[in-house]
Amino acid sequence: MTKFKSPASAICAGAAMLALAGAAQAADLGATDAPIKLAINEWTGQHITTHIAGDLLTKMGYKVEYVTAGNYPQHTALADGDLSATLEVWTNNVGDIYPKMKEEGKIVDIGPLGLATREGWVYPKHMEELCPGLPDWEALKSCKDAMVTPETFPQGRILSYPADWGTRSADIIKALGIDYKAVPAGSEGALVAELKAADARKTPLVMMMWAPHWVFADVEVGWVELPAYEPACDTDPSWGPNPDATGDCGVEAPETVKVAWSGFEEKWPAAWAFLEAFSVDTSEQELMMKAIDQDGGKVEDVTAAWVADHEAVWKPWVDAATQ
Repeated sequence: MTKFKSPASAICAGAAMLALAGAAQAADLGATDAPIKLAINEWTGQHITTHIAGDLLTKMGYKVEYVTAGNYPQHTALADGDLSATLEVWTNNVGDIYPKMKEEGKIVDIGPLGLATREGWVYPKHMEELCPGLPDWEALKSCKDAMVTPETFPQGRILSYPADWGTRSADIIKALGIDYKAVPAGSEGALVAELKAADARKTPLVMMMWAPHWVFADVEVGWVELPAYEPACDTDPSWGPNPDATGDCGVEAPETVKVAWSGFEEKWPAAWAFLEAFSVDTSEQELMMKAIDQDGGKVEDVTAAWVADHEAVWKPWVDAATQ
C-alpha cells in the first residue's frame, strides 16, 4: 500500500485538534438516505481533495456520488441542487456564475481549504537563455520571434488553460498589449506534457500554470514577473503599464474554498460540520499528485492510502461532527 507520511501530518493533526477544541455540539447526520453529490473538476489536485472528503463522508455513514462538472458550470448545478458541494474552488477563476449565485443565496461558502497557492505564467529555466530579460514580463516583447509557431504566426504563442477554464491568458495578453496569442491546452495532462517536453528539448515555452503541482518536482521553472496584482488593476486603466486597459497585471493571489448548495447544512448537518473543518496540506497533496500523474496510481487507491495512514489528522474532524 502506498504510504504518505510526513512531519506536516503531525502539525496538521495538532492544528486540527486545537481548531476543534471549541467546536459546537456534534450535529445530526441528517438525510443519510440521500446521496451527497460531489463535483469532480478537471485537475488532479481537485480529484484528490474530493475523494479524501468523500471517503471520510462515507465512513461517517453517508452515501457519496462523484459527478463530473466543469469549473464554471458547476456553480449553476450547485444553485439548482443537482450538485451538493465542490471542494476546491480557486476564487480567482470562478467566472460570473459563482458570485451571482452566491449573491442570490443559492450557493454558500463552507470555508477555506487551506492550500498554499500560486498562479501565473511559468517557463522552463532554459528560457532565460532563449529570452534574456526573463523573468521580467517585458522581455517577452523582444523575444516574440522565438515564440512564434505555425498556428500563431505572426504572433508569439503562450500556452493557456483548457478552453472551459476561462480566458485568463488571453485577457492578460490583450491588456498588456503584447503581440502574442493564447492557445488553449486540451487538458491538465497536455499542459504537463508540453512543459516536460520543452524542458527536455530546450525549446521555447511560456504557459499558464498553478501551484501546488507535482510537475515542479520534476521541472525547474521560473515565474514571469507580471505587474503585481492590486484591486485597482481591475477598475482603473491608469493604474498599470497600459493606460488604455484594465487587467494589465498578474493573477490575484488565489484562495481555495469549499462551496455548497444552499440547502446542504440543513439536509446534512454533520457532513457540513465535517467539511467546515476539513483541510488539505499542500505538500501532501503534491505527493499524491505525483503518485497519480507521474507514477500511474489510481486516485481512489492513492487517497484511500492517505486516509488509512492519517487517521490522526482526520479523526478529530469526524469526531467533532458526529460524537
